[in-house]
Amino acid sequence: MSALAGERCAVDDRGHEVCLAAPAERIAALSPGATELVFAAGAGERVVAVVAHSDYPPEAAKVPSVGNHTRVDLEALLALAPDLVIGWITGNPAEQLERLERLGLPVFQIEPRGIEEIVSAIERLAHLAGSEATGGAEAARFRRGMAELAERHAESAPVSVFYQVWDSPLMTINDEHWIGEVIRLCGGVNVFANLDRLAPRISEEAVLATDPEAILAGGMGEENRDWLDHWTRYPELTAVARENLFFVPPSLIQRPTPRLLEGSRRLCDALEVARGRR
Repeated sequence: MSALAGERCAVDDRGHEVCLAAPAERIAALSPGATELVFAAGAGERVVAVVAHSDYPPEAAKVPSVGNHTRVDLEALLALAPDLVIGWITGNPAEQLERLERLGLPVFQIEPRGIEEIVSAIERLAHLAGSEATGGAEAARFRRGMAELAERHAESAPVSVFYQVWDSPLMTINDEHWIGEVIRLCGGVNVFANLDRLAPRISEEAVLATDPEAILAGGMGEENRDWLDHWTRYPELTAVARENLFFVPPSLIQRPTPRLLEGSRRLCDALEVARGRR
C-alpha cells in the first residue's frame, strides 16, 4: 500500500469539508486559475480534465478540455472518471457543480481573494492530492516572495493608481480584490479602493475626476497595450502628462496563482518609475 494512502479532508472556500478516501489520482480543474493552482500544488500529472484557456503551465494544453468555465460538458467530464473536481465559486455555474455533487463526485470549490488565500489554496490542494512536499515548497516560495516585496516598499512614497480590468464596459477593482492588495503592497493608493463591488463598472469621467498619477492595465492579450493608448487622448491627466501608463501581462496579475508574484514585481517596478518622474 502506498505511504500516501488514507483519507484526506480539507475545507473549501465555501466552508464545506470535502473528504477523499485516498489522495486524488484523477483531478478535473474547471477554470484556468484552478488548473494553475493544481499544478502549483504538485499534482499536475494527475489532472485529467481542464477547460478552455487553461494555458499555464504549457503541459496543461495537453490535457483534454471539457468545455469552458461557464459551461462544462458534463458527459465528457464524467467519461474521464475524475475522483476530485476543482470548481471556481463565481466562475462555474452553480447548478453544474451541484449536479456533479449529486452524482457523487467530490467537488472542492475555491476562489482565493488575497495573497494568503492563494497560499492556503495551494496547501489544501496539495493535501488532497498527497503532494504536500511540492505544494508546501511552492506555497512557501510565493509567500516569501510577496513578503520581501512588501518589506522593500513599506516606506515608499504613495502613488495614486487606476487599474483597468476591462475596457467595455470600463471596469476596475476595489481594495478587497487581490490586485488592490498588490497595489497597497507596492506603495500605491487605489483611487477606487472604496467602491462596493469587487470589480466595479466606472465611467471615464470618474477616472478623470480622480486624476491618478499612474494607470495600469492588462489588456486583452499578453502584449496588447491598446487600452493604455486610449488614455492619451486626455493629456491633462497626470498619468498621461508624466507618461505613467504601464502594461502588466494579464495572466501575471489577473489570476490568483503563484504567477502573481511576477506580476506584483512588475507592478511595483512601474510605481517606482512613476516616483522617479515627479
